[in-house]
Amino acid sequence: MKQYSEEELQEALDCIANSTPIKQTAREYGIPKSTLLNRLKDHQSRSDSAADLQRLSPDQEKHLASWIIAQQALGLPPTHAQVREFAERILQAQGDPNPIGKKWLQAFIRRNPVIKVLRARAIDSKRVNGASVEVIRSWFQRLEQPDIQEIKPANRYNMDEAGVLEGIGSNGLVLGSTENRSIRKKQPGSKAWTSFIECISALGRTIPPLVIFKGKTVQQQWFPLNLGPFKDWQFTATENGWITDETAIEWLEKVFIPNTAPEDPSEYRLLVVDGHGSHTATDFMYLCFRHRIRLLFLPPHTSHVLQPLDLAVFSPLKTAYRKVLGNVNQFSNSTVIGKRYFLQCYQKARSEALSGSRPLAGKYGKTTTKPASGRKH
Repeated sequence: MKQYSEEELQEALDCIANSTPIKQTAREYGIPKSTLLNRLKDHQSRSDSAADLQRLSPDQEKHLASWIIAQQALGLPPTHAQVREFAERILQAQGDPNPIGKKWLQAFIRRNPVIKVLRARAIDSKRVNGASVEVIRSWFQRLEQPDIQEIKPANRYNMDEAGVLEGIGSNGLVLGSTENRSIRKKQPGSKAWTSFIECISALGRTIPPLVIFKGKTVQQQWFPLNLGPFKDWQFTATENGWITDETAIEWLEKVFIPNTAPEDPSEYRLLVVDGHGSHTATDFMYLCFRHRIRLLFLPPHTSHVLQPLDLAVFSPLKTAYRKVLGNVNQFSNSTVIGKRYFLQCYQKARSEALSGSRPLAGKYGKTTTKPASGRKH
């Protein structure tokens, strides 16, 4: 028997309302005459009558279907397992701990005909793992999707992680005796690795960073006595000083979500990230789903041409840091910078490098020559 959707059934009823015979309408649309007669008698559709029995409400399913379509358009469609996981987490949030049925996904797709199962198409790694014209053009086309165009430039953000060695300053030119071809410049002794997550909007607004120390826990003695400049910053520690799945969640919950909340809670946010595993983890994606955050992933191996923070922010920031660190070393008797001095140097460098943050140009958002109105650090 031919399958028909609710939309086709409504079209058939409209035809009958416009004086088309029921028998003819049933034949043209492939809908049983009895079904049309029952609906004309104001009987509920099977899907409507079963709506109260659904584990997720129709509105919840509609929201989930909308997210699936948006993520597919942005280049990272969810797997079956992720959609099931999202559904169970939605149920758990409303006090229903029971798992969903084995056939729930098929029923979900049937109730939401805008969704269908697609087979992932294999792409030659040479076409993906490189900044080719085809890859870049395809990525920018995603920014033209209606789900992205409706997001205000003020709600579009780019985040990235970078790191520095705490005690490595500038390797620039210095003055010395003509008898030497080169000269050794004293560097602070600490070579501990520390990374940070920065995030800036398309209009140039910065939000507080998350500093990731290398260690088991964050120690109180690492911080300057005057915490004023750091009151909005967040700090954490990982084994190697780099981001982890847990750190990415911590950044979302403590930094990004509260500091970028739109005035209208119904508005969406766009977050441009790279394809690091912590960003594609189900926990990270589900938290974004809950808070109306669209995720746009940069293609692999294209950060050097597509990552706005890499191109416009991190280079001058690291240059400013090395300069500040060199000055501290020159006028200080200390031979070990340590984390306390690192924070002071990074805070000063960040203030200099980001105080004049310009809007991220191009299709990330509208460009303007006016200074951003958001918080500057």
